[in-house]
Amino acid sequence: MNIINILEQCAKEYAQKSAIIFREESISFLQLKDKVFSFSQSLLKLGIKRTDKVAIYLPNWPEYIYSYLAIWSIGACCVPLDFMLTEDEIVSCLDHSEAKILITKHKANISFANLKARLPRLKNIISCQPQEDKLVLNFEELLTCGRNEAPRVKVEEKDYAIIFYTSGTTGKPKGVLINYAQLDAPPKSMAFFVNADLSVKDTALCALPFSQLGGLIYIQNMISFGLKIILMERFMPLDFLRNIQNYKVNFFWIVPSMYYALLQLKEFETFDLGSLRWIVTFGASNSPDALRRFHQFCPKASLLNGWGLTETNAPTTVLPMGSENIESVGRPAPWIQVKIFSDSDQEVSTGQIGEVVVKSWVVTDGYFKDEKLTGETIRNHWFYTGDLGKIDKEGFLYIVGRKKEMIKVGGEIVFEPEIESVLQKHPDIAEAAVVGVVDKLRGEVPKAFLVVKEGKIISEEDLRYFLRQHLAHFKIPHYFEFCVALPKNRTGKIDKEQLRDVSESKGKSVP
Repeated sequence: MNIINILEQCAKEYAQKSAIIFREESISFLQLKDKVFSFSQSLLKLGIKRTDKVAIYLPNWPEYIYSYLAIWSIGACCVPLDFMLTEDEIVSCLDHSEAKILITKHKANISFANLKARLPRLKNIISCQPQEDKLVLNFEELLTCGRNEAPRVKVEEKDYAIIFYTSGTTGKPKGVLINYAQLDAPPKSMAFFVNADLSVKDTALCALPFSQLGGLIYIQNMISFGLKIILMERFMPLDFLRNIQNYKVNFFWIVPSMYYALLQLKEFETFDLGSLRWIVTFGASNSPDALRRFHQFCPKASLLNGWGLTETNAPTTVLPMGSENIESVGRPAPWIQVKIFSDSDQEVSTGQIGEVVVKSWVVTDGYFKDEKLTGETIRNHWFYTGDLGKIDKEGFLYIVGRKKEMIKVGGEIVFEPEIESVLQKHPDIAEAAVVGVVDKLRGEVPKAFLVVKEGKIISEEDLRYFLRQHLAHFKIPHYFEFCVALPKNRTGKIDKEQLRDVSESKGKSVP
């Protein structure tokens, strides 16, 4: 992806058209290009060279977008960090990535002086807020003092454009490498899957963090297709619906827990969602029910279920437009191979469950400074995703869960998402998560963590009766834990590692 050429073309074709709307303020494509080029020149003056690492630790502000694009304009490597990280976690990521600059804002419990003292390779901290601290540079000054012209830096396609730090479901953070050629992957996939229903007049609503691939895709598609983004600093269910109505939003993609949050709102049915043409869910395998319920209030919109990982530059598979097979996450684009392998690395028969593997130019080269993990996950050019799935005779992929979401109950295989999907159908349950816990007799048994809708009361006996109508007896949870809320990461996914850790350390009960 040649960022300079793309920004110049956008500024030429859509000069006064809104690229971003944030807090009701509009930023045009021409303004976007000028800000990005000016900031990129300032980064060059600070000594940032091609392949150098520049980290961003911000909420979803326009400055995040300017920073991404400026870093890429000079061939450097962006290190986007989740704004929920603690100081120790930030230090760990910055030290591992060898970042030379951190672009951030003031945040309680984060000391700029401590960061500088603990990170000798960190040359500068740039704050997006006015600062009297002499250790910190001012973002706005750097944004305006740089020469407003395209930088002259040759970027190689195999150079790394991003290091995504993600703990996924394994707990230990890892740096996923994305090169400049792979920046084209999400827009190329979008053009393939929805090009017939995509226009420069369209408006997208972004509530996913830019520190994650799901949020970044909004930026990539904005500059690739001339889309307008309504930018939310963070996901707030009521404001999300207001934005759809007020800005006549045409599409968005979010994770299933966000759909459930929207559906719990008392005001949900009062909003006009008629502008939506398609809606997408990524990030979990038990989402069809939430999508269908949401779809009742925007029946003209197409339902799209999709799948992919940071490592595979999602979306990797997407349900075709018009398909009603919402239980599936669709089929891959022609340049991506997706297969199902057994534990012995052999392709399984149609309909059999195994590990989903992917091969394509879109797949990561591996993990930064972690040859062992790279070798474990990429074998014979196939990326082993850790997801379990099956492919039907028409080539549709179905995700049944992560390998870690498979419970062996007395020799029987149980998949946590299957139980969660049934629990989510109960009219009085707002959210559900299932994990396996140790059992002396059966080895493992399922345990359910539940959030009940406001004003509702459910007994364990009622739950077991309900589940017996839909599940075999060995799949029914042996334990139920009622919670005020379920722990989530910043992308909105339920944090099962936290549920497992607490269960292991304190028995079968979560406080």
